[in-house]
Order: sequence, then C-alpha cells, then structure tokens
Amino acid sequence: MSLSSGPPLDLAAHGLLNTGTVHARLAAPRLVELALARGEGALTDTGALVVSTGKRTGRSPKDRYLVATPAVKDEVAWGAVNQPIEPAVAARLHDQVRAYLQGRDLFVCDAWACADPRHRLGVRVVADLAWHALFSRCLLRPLAPAEEAGFVPRLTVLAAAGLRADPARDGTRGGVFVVLDLERLVVLVGGTEYAGEIKKAVFSVLNYLLPRQSVFPMHCAANVGAAGDTALFFGLSGTGKTTLSADPGRRLIGDDEHGWSDEGVFNIEGGCYAKTIRLSPEGEPQIYGAVRFGSVLENVAFDPATRRPDYDDDGLTENTRAAYPIDFIADAEPSGRGGHPANVVFLTCDAFGVMPPLARLTPEQALYHFLSGYTAKVAGTEAGVTEPEATFSTCFAAPFLPLPPSRYAALLEEKLRRHGSRVWLVNTGWTGGPYGKGSRVRLGDTRTMVRAALAGELDNVPFDADPVFRVQVPRACLGVSAEVLRPRATWPDPAAYDRAALALAGLFRKNFEKYSGHVAEGVTRAGPALG
Repeated sequence: MSLSSGPPLDLAAHGLLNTGTVHARLAAPRLVELALARGEGALTDTGALVVSTGKRTGRSPKDRYLVATPAVKDEVAWGAVNQPIEPAVAARLHDQVRAYLQGRDLFVCDAWACADPRHRLGVRVVADLAWHALFSRCLLRPLAPAEEAGFVPRLTVLAAAGLRADPARDGTRGGVFVVLDLERLVVLVGGTEYAGEIKKAVFSVLNYLLPRQSVFPMHCAANVGAAGDTALFFGLSGTGKTTLSADPGRRLIGDDEHGWSDEGVFNIEGGCYAKTIRLSPEGEPQIYGAVRFGSVLENVAFDPATRRPDYDDDGLTENTRAAYPIDFIADAEPSGRGGHPANVVFLTCDAFGVMPPLARLTPEQALYHFLSGYTAKVAGTEAGVTEPEATFSTCFAAPFLPLPPSRYAALLEEKLRRHGSRVWLVNTGWTGGPYGKGSRVRLGDTRTMVRAALAGELDNVPFDADPVFRVQVPRACLGVSAEVLRPRATWPDPAAYDRAALALAGLFRKNFEKYSGHVAEGVTRAGPALG
C-alpha cells in the first residue's frame, strides 16, 4: 500500500536539505495510517490512536531553557522556571537537531495559533514521529485550503523525540531538552516523546508575544452561554478546568489557552488536551464522546483483545491524556471567540479540605489569588508526596510565563476594571477533612454552584466573609446543601479544621511575601487572616 506524502514542501529554510520523505499537511486518517504502519501506536475500539510516551509521561520543566539573546535578556524573568542558555550553546543544539533530522522521514503540521486573525501566529511543527504531527493537528488551528500556498510560518518547532543531548557536551541537565528562542521564534524539543511539550512551547512563546499587543494571555478554559455571556476558568492541572468548561448547556470556546484582547476572548488553540484518568460517560460525557477516530490517547491502558481503554488504570501514569480537535465536542463555538467575560472563575483543588467550594472575590482578592495560583498535590501523584502539599503557581501558569508576573497581573487588573467581570473562587478538592480522611467535593455539586454563579442566580443571595480566607461565601445555593458551602461544618472535629485552615493561610502569606513591594498594599491585605 502506498501512502502519499502530501503536497511538496521545501524545508531548506529550516536547514533541512537531505531529508527522507516529507509527509506535509496530511489529513488525520493518513497520519493515523502512517503512525500504525511505523508501529508508533494502536487503535482503540473507538478508533482513537493510543500511544506511549516512554519514560517521560509529563512535561520536563527542569529541562526547559530560554535563549538569552541580547533582545530578550532584560525582559525575561530568569530563574528556576526560565533557565538561560547561551546563544552559542543553543546554536550547537540546533545544529544537532538538524543533523539528526537529515535523512529521516519527517512529518510536518502547518497551522495557526490564535482564533482572532488580528493576533494569529503561523506555526510549523516538524517532527520525527507521525503521531506528533497528528497531535499538533488536533491542538492547533488548521489552515484553510486557500491559505496553504502562501503560508509562511513565524514560529518553527523542531521535535526530535529520538535525539538525546549529552550534558557534558551540550550544557543540558540531561538527555531531554526544550529550548525556546524568543527572538528568532524557533523551538527545539529533543529526548522526549511527550507531546505536551510542543503544545506548551507554543503557549510560552505567545505569553511573550501577546502582551506586546496589549493582549492578556491566559492559562484558562472559556465557554459562552446561550445569552452570549462568556466565562473563563483558570486552573492548574487536575483542578477541573477542562471538565467544568465542557458544559452541555454552554458552547465551549476552548479548554486551556486563551487571549483577552480589546475585542474580547479568543482561543489560542484549535483543540483540547484533556486528562482522562477515571474518565466516564456519566461524569464527563462530552470529553468521553470526543475520544474517537482522529484523536490521540497518551499512556492510556487498553485491553489487547477488545481494544477497550481502561481509564481507571494509572499503572503508567496518573497523567493520562486525550488530544482531539475542538469540533469533536458537541456544540463547541466554531469561531473560537467570545465577548468580554461576565464571569471569571479561579479553580483550586484544595487537598487540605478547608477552602470553601464557592466564593466571590473582590478585585483586590482576585489579584491576590491570581498571583498566588494555589492548588495542592495529593499523595501518590508524584514520587515522594505522602501528605497533601501546597502548590503555588503564579498566575495559574508559572511554567509558561517568560515575563515577570506583574506584567500579567497588570493586564488582568486592567481587563477586570474596564469590563466589570465578576470573579469567583471554586474549590474542587476535599471537604469533611483533608485528603485521606475527607471526600472530594461532588462534581454534581460543583457544577450546580458554577452554573448558579454564571447564571446570576446568586446575585440576590446574602454572602458572609469566611473568617480565615476572608472571601465572600453565599449562604445558600439551590440544589446544594448549606453544610457543603461551609467546609468547617463538614469536619467531624471543628478544632482540627481551624488548625488546618490557619496552617494553609500561613502558607499563602509566606508565598505572597515575594510580591510585597510589587503590588498595591490593598492586594497584599486581601489575603487570608492568621487569626
């Protein structure tokens, strides 16, 4: 059987002169055929391509580097997240990537990032794995046929999964490397098959570019209601961002990355990258139905006889994933755009079990919790984590932010002030006690509370200030027990709750010390009380 390589594409501009077959701009079925023919994966009973990413089943943040060119050196917030690599060292790695890709069959995805044509970015992904091109095709926005002939990418991602760096020779920490050149707009990914590195590299570049256009880049999901009201859902992995934004009663704009411009909200991506651990048709029907032919499953176990996925199996990793085009979600918003948000939701998964499941924030509290970016890890999700562990990820996106946090906070403040969006804090974590003793807040209750908040059903309900976290908690929400709204009432030992709440408040205050002097005093005072 002959598999066409697609339209001719000259990669000489990328320094790739003597390649094997270049499979460019292929349709999803042809990429699936190539991936199967090359032994890169298998089909499940729904037609999804299931793959293994090997040793790396998540991102490698300690192996991510930004090229310290003179043009960006004074703009980037250097540190543990944004590690510098000298231009000469990056150039040598670039040469090695090009040398590795020479003579190999390559898979090219040309696509757009950003649904708003005023801000879109042409992206070319050149990969040594067919399924990486399929993944990129799922996550980015496809070219229209009329755009193909004149397409010139601004950002190039060279993904060489089979190439490992030599730390002694290349100056890297290990064999994996993700190098972002923000001046030349080139990304190098090597030594890892985890495709999320491609997705997040594009997002990181846009977190550098979009603020220059007065656009607020956001690690959030977005949807729009029947009345045209847009809502944003900020949150780290595992907080429910994808789950809660995929609501049958609202049209999904996107599940993870957006820009907020003077014209409104737009999706940066063209697809979704959902966690699938314990996925069920009852709990997440839209996501469950999207896992079909043309989608990619990462590290999901399946029955070799029936090819049925086992979404409860975390033997390979807790971080099992599905990548699929957004139009696989019923009633997705085809434009990828929405108006200025009426509501902004900050999601946290509090494993200490002390934060209220729903609260309204003042503008100062919104900035405080945005800069804090709190959630918690639980035992078993990472090696060495045996008790709940607080995680503070600046702007709910610390691993992807090249610029100082104050730049993004200023953009949020300006947008909230101008458009009057209401801001909510939603805890999807534990109640009745910490992880291991209490239970997870019921998804049904969380959905009911979020829907009530977005629909304005709480506008005339009295609110009370939480005595520790000082956020405003509604006294009632139709369909949710009053006890659920106040986590202290769910604990069998209220004194134990008080100790746990004050301990978490102390962690908030300690984390926020690094922002003192960089934000208004009112924002610092908007944090939790310490008794």
